[in-house]
Amino acid sequence: MTVNHKIRWIMSRSRYKENSLLAVSLWLISILYGNIVRIRHALYTWGFIKKKRLPCIVISIGNITAGGTGKTPMTIYVARLLKKLGYTVAVISRGYKGKAEHTGGIVSCKDALLMNVDDAGDEPIMMAIQLKNIPVLVGKRRFEIGMLAHQKFDSNLVVLDDAFQHLKLKRDIDIVLLDSARPLGNLHMLPRGVLREPVSGLKRGDAYIKTRDDQKTVSSSSRLKDLSDFILKEKIGNKPIFKTFHKPYYFKVEKNTCFPIEKFTQEILSNDFKYLKHRRVLLFSGIAGNHYFRKTVKDIPCNIFEFLEFPDHHRYTNDELEHIALKAQQLKVDYIITTEKDYVRMYQHLPWPVDLVVVGVKISFEDEKAFQTFIKNKLINIDKKN
Repeated sequence: MTVNHKIRWIMSRSRYKENSLLAVSLWLISILYGNIVRIRHALYTWGFIKKKRLPCIVISIGNITAGGTGKTPMTIYVARLLKKLGYTVAVISRGYKGKAEHTGGIVSCKDALLMNVDDAGDEPIMMAIQLKNIPVLVGKRRFEIGMLAHQKFDSNLVVLDDAFQHLKLKRDIDIVLLDSARPLGNLHMLPRGVLREPVSGLKRGDAYIKTRDDQKTVSSSSRLKDLSDFILKEKIGNKPIFKTFHKPYYFKVEKNTCFPIEKFTQEILSNDFKYLKHRRVLLFSGIAGNHYFRKTVKDIPCNIFEFLEFPDHHRYTNDELEHIALKAQQLKVDYIITTEKDYVRMYQHLPWPVDLVVVGVKISFEDEKAFQTFIKNKLINIDKKN
């Protein structure tokens, strides 16, 4: 087991019996990190560091843990909903690991992509190709990028992707996503666990969404789940909690061809996975929820001959992609399957020796009407104040 794998393994455990130097070091660093975060929060709370306000409505989609809780599909859903409600919407993402993360810029305008994945990052590109006529921008300085959106596109509402910890910018609605299986991870701060901040930070939220509510079986222990639910109830109080499911869809790239992501349309998507049942497949993914992706494919059900896992936001080299293609040929699989997020990072590299199935997810609410009513009522109150 490599050091990185061992760290991830320790981070996922509520209890770790081996008192190794690595485990103790992660625990000590998490204590230091937690204290730094608390001091930072206090400085904003007491006004020693001033927050900035954009001249438009700001809605944040975020979480309290590191890793995938479905922020990108939720941001897409919320942006579309707000556009239907008549707002001029812009979406702002940090653009993690993209070249424009520090400089900022416009990823898409109308139907045109103005950046590639190396500049924008994978998640902004995913949002840009699905949000037609909703501009997507990137940059870690959210206030400056928000002003750009307001001035360039006359946006009267900005949706911030992954911004719950971005305290510099005032927001009107904070939506916090929680993984239903492990809403607070193992209750430890980074890097001993996956908490980005103390659970007391949940009080800043206006609404909470438990994602993947149909996949609770991934939870490590019922005791940890019960404790997490007790803490959530204590911190959240009577604020609304909604439940969602991830509904998979796919599009297929035929062997020996390349499909430009710029040509992506809703018409090419399908949710009929029947043709994959019991077929021989090779999986690969580099996302925060690799285990969720594997479970999704396993539930089709497929015969998974190999599953190659990579870290989140992994940038594939030509050698790695050639290795995957060669492995598929050696195993004589019927299909190679990957995620939409992975595809935007490597679709230009090479054609595949067998059909490539690209799987994405859409958000489905247990009670969609209740969530939409909550958003509408919040916006009505905001408009009244303004």
